[in-house]
Amino acid sequence: QVQLVESGGGLVQAGGSLRLSCAASGRTFSSYHMGWFQQAPGKEREFVASINWIDGSTYYADSVKGRFTISRDNAKNTVYLQMNSLKPEDTAVYYCAATNRNSGSYYYTLSQYDYWGQGTQVTVSS
Repeated sequence: QVQLVESGGGLVQAGGSLRLSCAASGRTFSSYHMGWFQQAPGKEREFVASINWIDGSTYYADSVKGRFTISRDNAKNTVYLQMNSLKPEDTAVYYCAATNRNSGSYYYTLSQYDYWGQGTQVTVSS
């Protein structure tokens, strides 16, 4: 069992930056694939970024490529999402997700993940 707690959300102006953090419990964090998803009001939860534990490969949604960066610090059991050049359309609740199942090279679907955090709100004003 893994518990995930997100932090770092808030209100920022368009063009600004935020760094989200997701702290994970458990001693085997380093063997979990980690991902970030976003859910805007009235919309489905959507993939943002993921990082593979095996070789550290990262994968991004087209909408955030070049602006967001996912990274992990296994010593701190934490995964980060650095968000730069934020846009109003990035406004959403951001969720951290984890899985230790190996189901491919890239982890971008909700069904690939087994554990979810409670979410942190990101609001980008224009």
